[in-house]
Amino acid sequence: MTHDIQVIGGGLAGSESAWQLAESGHKVRLSEMRGGGDETAAHRTESLAELVCSNSFRSDDADSNAVGLLHSEMRQLNSLIMACADRHKVPAGSALAVDRDAFSQSVTDAIATHPNITLVRERVDALPAGPTIIASGPLTAPALATAIGAETGQDHLAFFDALSPIVHRESIDMDIAWMASRWDKGEGADYINCPMNKAEYLAFHEALLAADKMAFKEWEADTPYFDGCMPIEVMAERGVDTLLYGPMKPVGLDNPKTGHWPWAVVQLRQDNALGTLWNIVGFQTKLKHAEQVRIFRMIPGLQNAEFARLGGLHRNTFIKSPILLDETLRLKSAPRVRFAGQITGCEGYLESAAIGMLAGRFAAAELTGTSMSPPPLTTAFGALLGHITGGADASTYQPMNVNFGLFPPLVLEGKRKKADRKRFYTSRARAAFEGWALTLPRVRPLSPEPAPSAHISVSA
Repeated sequence: MTHDIQVIGGGLAGSESAWQLAESGHKVRLSEMRGGGDETAAHRTESLAELVCSNSFRSDDADSNAVGLLHSEMRQLNSLIMACADRHKVPAGSALAVDRDAFSQSVTDAIATHPNITLVRERVDALPAGPTIIASGPLTAPALATAIGAETGQDHLAFFDALSPIVHRESIDMDIAWMASRWDKGEGADYINCPMNKAEYLAFHEALLAADKMAFKEWEADTPYFDGCMPIEVMAERGVDTLLYGPMKPVGLDNPKTGHWPWAVVQLRQDNALGTLWNIVGFQTKLKHAEQVRIFRMIPGLQNAEFARLGGLHRNTFIKSPILLDETLRLKSAPRVRFAGQITGCEGYLESAAIGMLAGRFAAAELTGTSMSPPPLTTAFGALLGHITGGADASTYQPMNVNFGLFPPLVLEGKRKKADRKRFYTSRARAAFEGWALTLPRVRPLSPEPAPSAHISVSA
């Protein structure tokens, strides 16, 4: 099948871009190197849109949270990623968490069976000559990264991203741990909570500081961490109380065995639909594997923990988007090329998929000889896109999750409570989004029923 446009990368951004283009009637070649003989430091399967943690989509509250607002906007534009996430969600309080394997398989099936998409398992080393969306992600292959650098004349930037360990549910001691959501929010008691007293916490903190860590490669030595995925041991180095205000904060968690908050709490979140695997929340790490087992078994309730996956760390790559891209994500020096996903400097699976959706929609309009206006800056889509394509200082540009700090400030009379201000942001965004969405061609929603399993892949 000949194609109208090539999408490079089968992650969330690339899958969403390809879907939006295909549903708009365009023929798409989707190139994914996994399954074609190449692997990455983080992925473990050949599925499209593979996730590395369960709670990848974070808050689903569209009334007072920028992330939940972005969920809502993506659903209204018939996002493939959101449809598959909703289909395979697992309990996580007010957050949207998914069964990772079922979610990725659902995306793979939808892409592989689409008549307008050819899925090719191949590594792309050079910029194609025709219309292209590069959604190669934070682990872009070296040859393609070099080709991008040669075209842009810019050095790419990098940061570290880390993975949390996953524990088998049956190995957690529930005589010590208990089920609850912080402040009892959400639909139920969705987290396993492991309490620590002061002495246990101080011993744990000291162990983190003294532990053996995996050494950096020479070319990684000066790469900064992204604060949203700070390794647990790096946080510990910032002060003895740092973890108590981060992933181990005890506030809002009454231990039913004592009737009060512990000194510290380690939370675990369900990682699959069966509830057999649980992710240690916020425990990204660069500790050596043997040290992880030893130290994490110091946590009360995890003293006999069996690990399905230990934590790890990998290097991520992104471009200086505020300098390089126009407001429709086109590369200024080569407008046939668009970028989408984490390589643009957005952070998070949700944000990557959202930028992938916009890139696909922008490209679809251009292929038909029409134009599509960028979303208003007062919407979640617009705020995120604005940050990437011009809202940030390029000299200090760093990955960013969607948040109300990216939105134009509110003009309100008098002081308002924080919760009220958030509702003003979301109500303003809904009004602006509704008007903008009416100008867009409609893409049909994905069927609520899972597509039959299929792997219509073409090997290069």
